[in-house]
Amino acid sequence: MIAEALLYAATWPLTGKAHRKFIRYSVNLWSRAGRCARDWAEHEEMSRNAIRAATAGLRQKRTAVVLGSGLLRDVPIEELARDFDTVVLVDLVHLASVRLWLTAKGYRNVRLIERDLSGYDELAAGKEPEPLGFLRSVPYLDLVVSANLLSQIGRGVKRRYETETAGIPADAVERLIAAHLAGLSGLACRHCLVTDIAYAVIDRTGKTHEEADLLYGVLPPPAKATWTWPVAPLGEESRDYRIEHKVIAAW
Repeated sequence: MIAEALLYAATWPLTGKAHRKFIRYSVNLWSRAGRCARDWAEHEEMSRNAIRAATAGLRQKRTAVVLGSGLLRDVPIEELARDFDTVVLVDLVHLASVRLWLTAKGYRNVRLIERDLSGYDELAAGKEPEPLGFLRSVPYLDLVVSANLLSQIGRGVKRRYETETAGIPADAVERLIAAHLAGLSGLACRHCLVTDIAYAVIDRTGKTHEEADLLYGVLPPPAKATWTWPVAPLGEESRDYRIEHKVIAAW
C-alpha cells in the first residue's frame, strides 16, 4: 500500500486536473500487473507481437500513435522509439513511474498526451462521437495502435452512466465502442487493434459460472491472432475462481 500511495502522490501533480480522478485506476492496474506479472507475461508478449506484426513492411516510419499506452508493458516501446521518428503515447493518465522510465531510457522522440479517448463528453453533449477525429491533425502519421483500450471504454462509460444519466442514451456504450472501431478503420495509415472481447469466471474445477461480451454486441474486425488473458488468476480476487479474458488482435 505504501508503494501505491507514493505512486499516486507522485503522479498527482503531473496530471491535468480533469484527469486526476482516474489516477487511482491506473495505480490499481500497476499494482495488479506487478502481482500478476508471471500470469500476464504471455498476454503482454502476444500484444507486443501483434504490434510488431502490424509495423512489418511499413515503407515509412515517421509518426506512431499508441492509444491507451498505459503501463507500456503490452507495447514494444523500445522498437517503436527506435524505428519511428516520433512516438505519441495517449492515455488519460501517465503514471510517474512510466514517465521516469521513459526519461531514464532517454527516449527524446516520445511524446505524452493526456486525452479521454472514449468520446463520452461528445455523446453527453448530444453530438455524434468521433473520439479519434483528432488523429486527422497528426502530421506524417504512419501507424496507430489501440492497445487493450476498447473494452475499458465500455467499463468507464458504465461507471459514469451510473452518476450522469441525464441526456445519456441507453445505447451509449455500443455507440462509443462502434465509434472507436470506425475511427480506426477510417484511418489512411496502418492501424492495429488489440482488445479483450469477452470474459469468463471459472472455478477451480474448470466450470464456467459467468460469461459476458465486453464489446456489447459490436463486432470487431476479423482477428489475426487470439489468446486468453488470465486477468485475475486464482487467489487474486478469490481462492475459488479465476477470471479470464479472450483477446484478439487485428491489423
